[in-house]
Amino acid sequence: MDATLTAREREFLTEPHVGTVTTLRPDGSPHSTVVWVDADDEGALFNTAVGRAKERYLRRDPRVSMLVLDPRDPHRWLAVDGTVELSTDGAREHIDRLHDKYVGPGSFTHAPGEERVIVRIRAERIESHGLD
Repeated sequence: MDATLTAREREFLTEPHVGTVTTLRPDGSPHSTVVWVDADDEGALFNTAVGRAKERYLRRDPRVSMLVLDPRDPHRWLAVDGTVELSTDGAREHIDRLHDKYVGPGSFTHAPGEERVIVRIRAERIESHGLD
């Protein structure tokens, strides 16, 4: 059964808070990385590049967990668990928008030949605190 972000949870993800995403390595051990987070009408998402560990791990096993904390108030947080869908459509433009959100106006420095991927979490469980 899919879970849906509330309007306040979606708004929280549009604020410039970083998240920690945990994927599973081939041996089943957890792999956690920090990501820029975002949300749209369909739910939580983040962006990565083809070939990075998290992208490779998610193609093999789409289960993911994401935790986002408000750095000013650690009692405000959002956790999303589910599976992912990966798409390269619009991914370069998406990372540019994330760059503006987290760093400020300007252009994201793309590595030569780098292909970006939007990672959309199809939430199975959503928990939050302090977002009322």
